Amino acid sequence: MSEFENVAIVKQANVYFDGMVNSRTVKFADGSSKTLGFMLPGEYEFNTGDPEIMEIMSGETEVLLAGSDQWLQANAGEVFEVAGDSSFTIKVITPTDYCCSFIK
Repeated sequence: MSEFENVAIVKQANVYFDGMVNSRTVKFADGSSKTLGFMLPGEYEFNTGDPEIMEIMSGETEVLLAGSDQWLQANAGEVFEVAGDSSFTIKVITPTDYCCSFIK
């Protein structure tokens, strides 16, 4: 899906790591939400509350999920899932556009 319809967008940006990662929250009529964001090259660790599905729309990354010692590639067109109440580390190799879906 390249476009969302009938949504509300939170105007305030989510800014992390001194502005190297930022996103906007998109809210849907069914109560679900996603964030659309952009990451500049670097290495970042995120904690999760709800499970997440991360869709990499453009860019190149490597991901280390909590409890694993193996880095996974997640590049443009690929998806990875993160468990709830967990964490992941992401190495952003090239500027990366992403969509994060929160699973309730």
